Amino acid sequence: TGIMKWLTTTDHKIIGLSYTVTSVMMLVIGGAFAELIRPQLTSPNGTLVSLAQYNELFTMHGTTMIFLVAMPVLTGLANYLVPLMIGASDVAFPRLNALSLWLLISGGLLLYFSFIAGGAPAAGWFNYAPLSEKAYSTTKGVDYYSLGLLIAGIGSVVAAINLIVTIIKYRAPGLTIRRLPLFVWMVLVTQILIILALPALNASLVMLLIDRRLN
Repeated sequence: TGIMKWLTTTDHKIIGLSYTVTSVMMLVIGGAFAELIRPQLTSPNGTLVSLAQYNELFTMHGTTMIFLVAMPVLTGLANYLVPLMIGASDVAFPRLNALSLWLLISGGLLLYFSFIAGGAPAAGWFNYAPLSEKAYSTTKGVDYYSLGLLIAGIGSVVAAINLIVTIIKYRAPGLTIRRLPLFVWMVLVTQILIILALPALNASLVMLLIDRRLN
């Protein structure tokens, strides 16, 4: 009961709400970064933040909005609604579902730890080479970016597999694939796209980390 229920649950509704609450919290933080970026750009050579801090804010704003807001909020809605809409008692792999949530939270915390570990990533939220290489990003920010997004990305892949299996294998009797609600179809297609895209991103994050740490 209480806080322990939220920390240890495998119930798809509570996990879905946890995803959504996490996304809203990240939205507030990412929005605060945007509110610092805009005044900096209201005049030439703005001095609200330094040039280095502006690059950090710009990078963290984009990274937060895409990887910690837009993607998790869809996963949260899918976790809550899909089992209800297809007549399933829960997702296919409840414990794996909880793992995906905590991987997201751990990845986000690791990414934000970079602020107190020598500087946040400042190479843009795409972190294109050569800006993300050690010669141009000398702080540990890009390392934390790589590790944080890798952990969160693994969680996204795990969640996608879980939702795909749930939709395909755990539909109520008589609910054929052609009778699925439009929202469930949207979730299914999106999760397939995640399965196709995220492993490549995760592999590139590993390679970037190897470049920086092992030369």
